[in-house]
Amino acid sequence: MKVLLISMPDVTPIIIHEMAVHMPNLGIASIAGNIDEDHEVFIIDLVRKRHMVKKYLTRTINRIRPAIVGLSAMTWQFDTCMKIARLIRSLAPSIKIVIGGYHATLMYEAISRSPDAADIDFMVRGEGEEPFRRLVNAVEGRDSLESIPSLSYKKNGVFVHNERAKNLDLASLKLPVRDKRRLTWGYHVMMYKAEVMETSRGCTRACNFCSIQHMYGRSFRIYPIERIIADIDSIYFKNKTRWIFIVDDNMVLNPKRVMDICDAIIERNYTGLSLVVQADCVSIARNEEMVQRMSEAGFKTIFLGIENGSQKNLATMNKGDIVEDSRRAIDICHKYGIMVIAGLIFGLPEDSEREIIENYEFYRQLEADASYLQILTPYPSTDIREDLIKKGLVTNRDDFRWYSGLWANVRTRHLTTEELQYYFWLHRQKVLGWWNPSRFAQKKGGIWVAFWKYFFRPLMKHIYERRTKKIGWEGRYKKEIDRLRVMNAFPDLQEYAR
Repeated sequence: MKVLLISMPDVTPIIIHEMAVHMPNLGIASIAGNIDEDHEVFIIDLVRKRHMVKKYLTRTINRIRPAIVGLSAMTWQFDTCMKIARLIRSLAPSIKIVIGGYHATLMYEAISRSPDAADIDFMVRGEGEEPFRRLVNAVEGRDSLESIPSLSYKKNGVFVHNERAKNLDLASLKLPVRDKRRLTWGYHVMMYKAEVMETSRGCTRACNFCSIQHMYGRSFRIYPIERIIADIDSIYFKNKTRWIFIVDDNMVLNPKRVMDICDAIIERNYTGLSLVVQADCVSIARNEEMVQRMSEAGFKTIFLGIENGSQKNLATMNKGDIVEDSRRAIDICHKYGIMVIAGLIFGLPEDSEREIIENYEFYRQLEADASYLQILTPYPSTDIREDLIKKGLVTNRDDFRWYSGLWANVRTRHLTTEELQYYFWLHRQKVLGWWNPSRFAQKKGGIWVAFWKYFFRPLMKHIYERRTKKIGWEGRYKKEIDRLRVMNAFPDLQEYAR
């Protein structure tokens, strides 16, 4: 049986321009790698076909003629997901359409009661490798739909939701698909070829704005080190890729294990390996030896969830007082040659314009090397969503297209949604301005940082200063917002909108 797995084309330029980073979807690659070998599987990352989605899918589906198509979508990508489902249905009504990923996991009951249910045959909730593997066999008559945990299927036209499966034993999973069965290519971070992998799943932290616990529960599971090294070998030797993003939600929860992984990587003596990972500030700040070992193993960049410079706002997010840990974590990373991307969140209930300015000033004082700046988003099934709804602070409860972190879907006690959106943009321009490389980034960045600092940034500043004089800050804001609003519009899919 032929199976096609597809990830969505929607992107968001939270760190850098949307064309500078195109990463493969690890979820569909892992599911594909674990389908039984007597089936023929293909995967597509539509992020590489953003400007020709309909044309590319029409040509590819007519050529492959799959029996099953699986679509993976985050909450803010779900509108596009359903347009693609209807496109596929129009091309080949007999294809079985399966949706999975975060939105299907968090919102399966609501989806099953919505008009979208007519365009879906199955939903896979939570980890997809085993239920999807069994579903493919069941469609071929070799398994029963009723017995597959975490599967939602239709009976007499109505969705039935099987009980949730237990978390998988990660040691049982095969490597993801990264060969010619992946029909799209060209994944990159700026000028570097890029791939993604994972060494663990889950997180035991209590952050109330995150939905990860609804995917895996409040748990932390690990891959065997042998399997991790096999995955790196596959990327490094077979795919000839040196830049790897480790997508774990919080790899550093077990520092001893991290050092064991680093020792195994060091022993392999990879040349030019660059690893990027997400981490929490507390683990980094309090485990300097671990950070040193990570540097020796090839970790070049760490994304730190700093979240906010206000103790009050940190408490609102169940983060605890991590301000000093944030500063120390950045200092330790820089000490061992690791660049830091600092993640901050704006738009907490007590935020006024002053608090937004202070949060940007806090970021600037940290001397992190790049920023990942978001507006607080009331993601489905999160505790903070329920709290914000009770307080009357959620202004967009249902149009999930804008739930990417880039858009204000809430108000604060002092700011309307429109004011929050504007001040979030305005003070990024005024307080941060064009990227100013930290002393560490200037030291590590080489000629491209010098080019940015002494040529490109002055040129862009001159251009935008002239534009500001001509149309003002509000004029600049309107132009930028208008551009961003249509970034994921995909005109060729609009005929499939409801």
